[in-house]
Amino acid sequence: MENVQIHRLENDFLSVGIKSIGAELCSLINKNTGTEHIWQGDPAFWASHAPILFPIIGALKDNIYFFEGKEFHLAKHGFFRNNENVILKREEKEQLIFSLKFSEDSLKNYPFKFELEVGFLLKGKTLEIKHDVFNLDEKPIYFSIGGHPAFNVPLYLGETYEDYFLEFDQNMDLTTAVLSNDGLISNTSEAVLNNEDKINLRKDLFDNDALIFQDIASKKISLNSKHNGRILSLSYSDFNNLGLWAKPNAPYVCIEPWLGIADLENTDQDLKNKKGINKLMPSQSFSASYTIEID
Repeated sequence: MENVQIHRLENDFLSVGIKSIGAELCSLINKNTGTEHIWQGDPAFWASHAPILFPIIGALKDNIYFFEGKEFHLAKHGFFRNNENVILKREEKEQLIFSLKFSEDSLKNYPFKFELEVGFLLKGKTLEIKHDVFNLDEKPIYFSIGGHPAFNVPLYLGETYEDYFLEFDQNMDLTTAVLSNDGLISNTSEAVLNNEDKINLRKDLFDNDALIFQDIASKKISLNSKHNGRILSLSYSDFNNLGLWAKPNAPYVCIEPWLGIADLENTDQDLKNKKGINKLMPSQSFSASYTIEID
């Protein structure tokens, strides 16, 4: 992956960088303050920035699924991230659109003819990330899709990770699905919020892996400093699940809108039966966007 290019978008408020490989958002700078909001991929913690998850989210049981009686293999989060076959399809002043189409190679692990377009659009202090899936096949295709952006925390001199909190747009009772050791959804859940709207960040919050909220009522979450106010907000009305995650003791937090979820521990591994899977009929298209707004 030595030939990575950084494509840039810029307006009066924001400067954005997107890697050619995997169309991965790698920079989001507030031009008023010079603050870089995207985690810069220090491999001592986690080498990514904001990978796009397709055509699965999380882990499959034994990295295997079955479709119409045949066995296929897919690694965690699928094959779009770090994919060198993603192309820049269209470039405008405040918009970039990337594309990945099926290939002979992709058909070996994912037996569907598809195109996925990922668009990045600047509007004032907001960056929209849009995902368009096109079924180019003669049969229905099955997929999950999601984002995985990581945001730098803390941002200000003298602050700690514990000086930050995540705030939803409403009070909720929230429980997280507990992941097994191999990253599958167990039948155990743990309470996170009780008619509350705030999750305080702390270094041990993700010791047991991600917090996973299924069918979440809230569609907007903000990252806040207790001393400096709101930093940014993420709106995800097209997505029904939300993941929060960081490596233990790492100085970032991932806010992840998902349409899909990791395999259940008791999965039958049939893709058609996979929880949260999306079905798209021949010649049809599907679209889902989320936005990041900088304060």
